[in-house]
Parts: sequence; structure tokens; C-alpha cells
Amino acid sequence: MQTSLRSAGRSTWAAVRAMALFTLLLGVGYTLVITGIGQLALPWQANGSLRTDTHGAAVGSSLIGQSFTDAKGDPLAEYFQPRPSAAGDGYDGGASGASNLGPENPDLIAAITDRKSQIAAFNGVPESAVPADAVTASASGLDPHISPAYAAIQVARIAEARHLDPAVVQQVLDEHTRGRALGYLGESTVNVLDVNIALNQLKE
Repeated sequence: MQTSLRSAGRSTWAAVRAMALFTLLLGVGYTLVITGIGQLALPWQANGSLRTDTHGAAVGSSLIGQSFTDAKGDPLAEYFQPRPSAAGDGYDGGASGASNLGPENPDLIAAITDRKSQIAAFNGVPESAVPADAVTASASGLDPHISPAYAAIQVARIAEARHLDPAVVQQVLDEHTRGRALGYLGESTVNVLDVNIALNQLKE
């Protein structure tokens, strides 16, 4: 009996020591090593791909979309606008997700119809010029990108609001349009936060 208890005690003590050792190695040591490598090799990405203004204040992340609206929630005419978001009340990082409405759902159809009408009026273009990503949310609800087609219909409105030549706004847009990954994967995109920061820097 005593031999069995001593054997069980030794086994338990060995298990406790192994757990403590691997907790330190994998829970603490591994985390510190990976964090250190990230800070040395890819500090911008490791810290959330945060974008700052000319004063060094963080204004958002290039990886997460955000709204550009006034205090009433109305879109600001001087900024490129993102696609709709179904994440919470819109671009809520704590509620990432889609609406899960099917393409024939009457609520989705009504929302798309309403969005198309509003976007066309806001940008002064016919409804036929409004692309799909302007009226549909992404699967995550946090997509920071829009299509070049959606960005293009916003150029004239932004130029007017900022009292700029449309060619100047178009140049900024062209500089922030990214092609397909590896030349053939996905589609060309425009990061809304990045291009809006570039617009703000025109007058600074």
C-alpha cells in the first residue's frame, strides 16, 4: 500500500514538474520568442498594421474597415466611402460577420435597392454605374477595401467637396490602387483608409 502511494506521489510530482516546465517553455518562452521575431522582422504588421496621421496619432488599421461619417452617421462627402458592413452597427470588430441573407431574401433585395439609390444620388451617377461591392457587405463585415470601380464613381464628389481638380483626386486613387496578388489572384483593390489619409496629406 505504502509502495503504491509513494509511486503515485512520484508520478504526480513528475507530472506537475513537466506541466510547469512546458508552461514556461510553450506558454511563456515560445510567446516571447515569436513576439520578438515579429517586432524585429515585421514590426508594422505585428503591431496591427496601424496607420497614423502626420501628428503620429493612430487613425485606424489597414486591415480593418471603418466608417467615414459625421456625428449623425451620414457619409462625409470629402472621403472615399467603404462598402456596407453587417458587423454589428457597422464595422464593429467585436461582431464580425455577414448578414447571412440569401440572394433571394426580400430584406436583402430591399436593402440593396435602397443602397443603390442612395449611393447613386450621393455620387451623382446613374444607378447602373453603382458596382456590386458598393451595395453588398463582405463576409467579415470588416473588409477595408473597395473595388476601383466603386472608388472611381466617388472621385468627382470628393474633388468638389475638397475644392480640388478631379485629376488630383484621381492621381491619389491611382497611386493607392493595388493590382491582383501575384498578378492573377483576386481582383484589384483600393484600401479606403490609406487613400483617405493620402487625401488629407494633400493639404498638410
